[in-house]
Amino acid sequence: MLRALYPGSFDPITNGHLDVLARAARLFEEVVVAVAHNESKAALFSTQERVALLEESTRHLTNVKVTSFEGLLVEFARAQHAKAVIRGLRAVSDFEFEFQMALMNRSLEPELEALFLMPCEEYSYISSRMVKEVARLGGEVGRFVPRCVEEALAKRFGRTPSALKA
Repeated sequence: MLRALYPGSFDPITNGHLDVLARAARLFEEVVVAVAHNESKAALFSTQERVALLEESTRHLTNVKVTSFEGLLVEFARAQHAKAVIRGLRAVSDFEFEFQMALMNRSLEPELEALFLMPCEEYSYISSRMVKEVARLGGEVGRFVPRCVEEALAKRFGRTPSALKA
């Protein structure tokens, strides 16, 4: 089976992430979305919450599996028998970091390929960090994230989701 990993913090998942994931799901027999557990990062949502939000957001993608991992990505990729790592690129500014990460991963596991996919233009400016900031300040984020994420952000910040205001 041709399997790819789509790793990330996904704190939270955005429509841009989902667009990249849908593109990857068309290319591979199976895509494993791997939520990174990193204790040194202060995440808004726990690893379990992020996995649950991803599972709800990807139900329509039948060849997508959601899980979490910690440690080296290349070791997780070996355990999953993955042949590729999917990374999303929104802008040129993303490329330098992703390029360095891909080269490091290749030096640790030469058989693991990095594939860079771009979201469609309407999602190219969306980031989890920006979505969290807009939500924290009371802005509407429904067009940037799946409904379950909008609701989770509203609950976290003590607000009513925009879709429920009407």
